[in-house]
Parts: sequence; structure tokens; C-alpha cells
Amino acid sequence: MPTSNPLLWPKPPATWSYGIAVLCVAAALIISRWPALHLGDAPVSLFLCAVILSAWFGGVGPGSLATALSVLAFYYYFLPPTHSFAAKPEEIPRLLIFMVSALFVGSLSVAQRRATESLRSARDDLKVTVQELQNANEALQAESRERKSAEESLRRSEGYLAEAQRLSHTGSWASIPARGEIRYFSEECYRVMGFDPLDGQPRYETFFQRIHPDDQAKVSEAVETAGRENTEFELDYRIVHPSGEIRDIHVVGHPVPSPSGDFVEFVGTVIDITERKRAEESLRQAQSDLARVNRVTTMGELTASLAHEVNQPIAAAVTNAKTCLRWLTREHPDVEEARAAAMRIVNDGTRAAEIIKRIRLLFKKGTSERELVDINEVIREMVVLLRGEATRYSILVQTELETDTPRLVADRVQLQQVLMNLMINGIDAMKDVVGTRELTIKSQRSENDQILVSVNDTGVGLPPQQSSQVFEAFFTTKPHGTGMGLAISRSIVESHGGRLWAADNAARGASFCFSLPAKAPE
Repeated sequence: MPTSNPLLWPKPPATWSYGIAVLCVAAALIISRWPALHLGDAPVSLFLCAVILSAWFGGVGPGSLATALSVLAFYYYFLPPTHSFAAKPEEIPRLLIFMVSALFVGSLSVAQRRATESLRSARDDLKVTVQELQNANEALQAESRERKSAEESLRRSEGYLAEAQRLSHTGSWASIPARGEIRYFSEECYRVMGFDPLDGQPRYETFFQRIHPDDQAKVSEAVETAGRENTEFELDYRIVHPSGEIRDIHVVGHPVPSPSGDFVEFVGTVIDITERKRAEESLRQAQSDLARVNRVTTMGELTASLAHEVNQPIAAAVTNAKTCLRWLTREHPDVEEARAAAMRIVNDGTRAAEIIKRIRLLFKKGTSERELVDINEVIREMVVLLRGEATRYSILVQTELETDTPRLVADRVQLQQVLMNLMINGIDAMKDVVGTRELTIKSQRSENDQILVSVNDTGVGLPPQQSSQVFEAFFTTKPHGTGMGLAISRSIVESHGGRLWAADNAARGASFCFSLPAKAPE
């Protein structure tokens, strides 16, 4: 507020205002009576100035007081006869004019003061308002800049997200299945589902018709269950594009209840896993082919032992055939003895045929076929098949099989391959060992409904400081090994939901163990 202009000073307290009125009138009277100034003939202007100042600084009260004092002073000192308060009828008009003039200028002064203060207050308020508007404008500009920056960041983030979704073939969506309503599809979701974004949001019925007919019941049940129980759902199904192309889809949905709780909205992601499915199928086929090559290679190495193993029942059959002929060519043929010899021929032929059958299965190329398998029976088959190889190196093969072990749901040929790899590794580890050579195969129940199988040898044991590498592909300690047997065995066991590991025996040699989940009793 300006302070250099006395007229714009704030009003003094009431007591001071009335004092100023008295002082102003007294000053006007003294000045008008001062002979040197010769103002005695024109005192009215001085008294009016006193009234104006009193009213300006004090308001109505002090202005009225100054008017009254001025009228008295004017009546006493300037209306003849002077220095008297006696009645002066001939001067009444002049007195009234002075009084009215004093009241008028006092009122004008009060009004002017009020107008000035009002304008000053309005000016101050306007300055405050202008400052507030400036601050608000600056805040709005800053907010606008922040909003533009946020919008730009959002657009950039949406662009990154859209590009990431395109690269990963992952779309996002939102729907209310209970209402049969799709609320949102991302751009990549349109592409994955085979819709055109330019056609607008697809209807739920149209989307559902895109699902492969064999998968519609599965999808409908999963979505209904999730909506009823307010839980997440995750499943794979197939989508048929308008061109007829079938794509494999993986979808995840998360429930989000509405504020009122009258419906559940699902938001989630959808991923095109067609290429991954094809890659997994190619990988499984490659693993199957590699496993078959490993079996063929191993069987090739065992040709001599297998030939000996097959030759035994054939030789026995020939011997029994000759015996049968002798019993029949006697002067009095002994039919019972001949029949017994013929039965032995049948048994030996069956035994040879079984051995050949098992060998052919190991050479067979085909897809994995899982069935109920008795692990003890598989162990016995492989003991028979590899008995010749063990005998060749003076190795005693023993079995400790727990009776009444539950069956496994497994691929019989693959389990045969695992046991063959482990048993051959044990035989190889004992070829050059001096002392006892024993290969023991055990089966037993373990915790959590698992069946534990172990192949224990008394050979050279695991390679020092490399025991953790024996299951890695292409790692081998054999001069002519491929390093694939144990890697393939672990892959087979893990594909059956089991685990394969190795450990050194307490005395000598190594133990290779694998556990597989047993089939739950029905």
C-alpha cells in the first residue's frame, strides 16, 4: 500500500480522528484570523478545507464535528456583530449557506474517501486475483506440460507394449463371460484370434465359434468354473482362422469383480504357441530318433553276446529234437519221453523267439506308447538280454526285486533302454577290475508313492571331480563312447515324471538310481 501520499494513509483511531477535526478547525480559525495573511474576509474556504480533511481522515463523525465547530466559529468570529452568540437574524441565510456547504463538502469527502478505499481494496483484490490467476495459469501450463509428457510416455509405452506383444505373439483382452461380452482386444489379440481390427470389437459368440469344435466344451467349462468360483483359469486350446489354419493358443484369465459385485470381469493374456508346439513335437521326434540310434548302436556293440544268448535256446532245441527222434526210433517207441522232449523243444523255441522279440522292440522306430508296466518284469527281461555280455566278463548279475510293487504308466521300450544303458555302463566299469565283479539291480517302494530302481556295480566308480557331468550330453569316460546314453536316460526318466541320479558306493563302484511315480490304485 502506498505510504508517501498522506491522503492515502489509513484512518487513525476514533479518538485521534476527533482530535484531528478539532485541530483542523482551530488551524483554519487561527489562519483566517492572522492579520499578516489578510484572510479575514474569506474564512469560508479555510473552514471547508478543515471539514474536508476531518471527514477524509475521520469519516462521518469527525466530519460532522468539524462542520459544527466551523459553523460556531464562523457565527462567532465572522458574522456581525462579531464575538457574539446573540441572535443575528439578518445573517441566518449566509450561515445556512455555509452550513449546507460544509455538510456537502464533508459528505463528498466521506464519499470520496470511501470510493478511494473501495478502489484501493478492489485494486489490491485485483492484484491478488491476477497473481492467483498467474499462479493458476503457471500451474495449468505445468500440468499441461506434464500431461503432454505423460501422454507422450503413454503413447511410447503403448508402442513398446504393442511391439513386444507382436514379437512375443502375446495379446491382452478383457471380457465378461457371464454377459457374453468382450470389452477389449489388443491389436495383437486380434491377429492371434484371426480377427480384423477394422471390423470393430468381435461379439463373444463370434469369438467362441472360432474355437476348434473339439475344444469348445473344455473352454466353456473352464470359463464357467472360473466365473462361478471367482478364480483364475489357464488352458490351451485351438483356434480356427477364417482361412482354415489351426493355431494353438495358451490363455490365462484373472477375475476382477465389479465395484457393485454384480458381475466378474476377466482380464488376461493370450499367446500363440503354435510354433512352440511344433518345436516341441520336433524336439520329441528328434529325441526319439536319437534314443533309437543309441539303442541300435548299443545293440550293435552287443551283437556277439546277443548271438550267444539266442544260440543257447536254439542249440538246446536241436539237442532235444535229436533226443525226441531217438525215443521215437526205438524198437518200442517211448511216446512219453518223446512228448517231454518235444515240449522242451517248444519251450526253447519260445525262449529264443522272446529274446528276438525284445531285440526287435529295441530296434523298433515309432512313437512313444505308454501303458501299465511291471518294472520287475522289465528288469528280468534286460537281465536275460544282457546275461551273455555279463558272462563274457565274468560278472555276476543279481536282482533284489520287491514283490507286489505297483505298476507304472510308462513306455516299456524306453524303460528297457534306460535299464540297458545303466547295466551296460556298470558292466563296462567292471571289465578291467580285479576282484569281485557284481552287478545288482534292485527295486523297491519309496516315499510319496514312488518306485525306486537302482543299478549297483563294483567297478571303478564315478570320475573324480566330474560326477556332476556324467549326465551331460557328449560327456564320456569311455574311449569309444558317444556320451549320449546317460543324457538320453535322464531325459526319458524326467519325461515320465521321475528323477535319475548317481552316487559312489560306500565300498567300491557306483550306483545309478531312478525313481518313477507309481500308478495310483483304482
